[in-house]
Amino acid sequence: MPFRKVQAEKLSISVVRQIELLILRGILRPGERLPGERELAERLGVSRPSLRDALAELQGRGLLVARAGSGVYVAEVLGSVFSDALMQLFATHDEAVFDYVAFRRDLEGMAAERAARHGSDTDLRVVDTLFRKMEAAHAKRDPSDEARLDAEFHLAIIEASHNVVMLHLMRAMFDLLRAGVFYNRQAMFKQRTTRDMLLEQHRAINDGVQARDPERARAAVEAHLDYVVEALAAQRRAETHEEIARQRFEHARTL
Repeated sequence: MPFRKVQAEKLSISVVRQIELLILRGILRPGERLPGERELAERLGVSRPSLRDALAELQGRGLLVARAGSGVYVAEVLGSVFSDALMQLFATHDEAVFDYVAFRRDLEGMAAERAARHGSDTDLRVVDTLFRKMEAAHAKRDPSDEARLDAEFHLAIIEASHNVVMLHLMRAMFDLLRAGVFYNRQAMFKQRTTRDMLLEQHRAINDGVQARDPERARAAVEAHLDYVVEALAAQRRAETHEEIARQRFEHARTL
């Protein structure tokens, strides 16, 4: 018979599994500091030796990292998805930029569809709260907050899709976007007309998700990212035209 005696599980193994799940589900994020040893042991209801065994196991697997005099952090494991050489290629070739947006269009459309179907009421409240913060930031002259919230809004929809593989992959992609590897998001928010259009597009995405209408949510994401492609192409054309104009100006001064 295929049965074995049930054995009591070590407390440290239970701690390992709990922290693993928190990382897998994206609740504990890369770079996030864990509570101090005493506080964490109390929260988990285990002894400090059991906690130390669990933390050592997770550090050995590369999921946590200890920093001398600072504490224990979730490892920046997502950064290893792309090599430095590949990120440099991404940053210097327009083809990668437009492929990146096309990739986002496909995956985020699917995520919005899933969020409308599978997101809990709390998931949808998080999405709506971030959109309301975007509205408030829109009224400010400085677009930096709105650009930051833009990424948080999209990630909240991906989280609401409840697909952990998609979540970690897209977090890695957004980390590169925040770092300016693909394009400068803040530059896109500087023009008032563009900012107004982007806000209305995010409103349409939020409305589709809140209505739990998968097709409407997906269509709104796709329309938004189609607009991003057009805006990026226009920005590239304007930069090229300005460079040509400067060359002509410099040449005219020498005549």
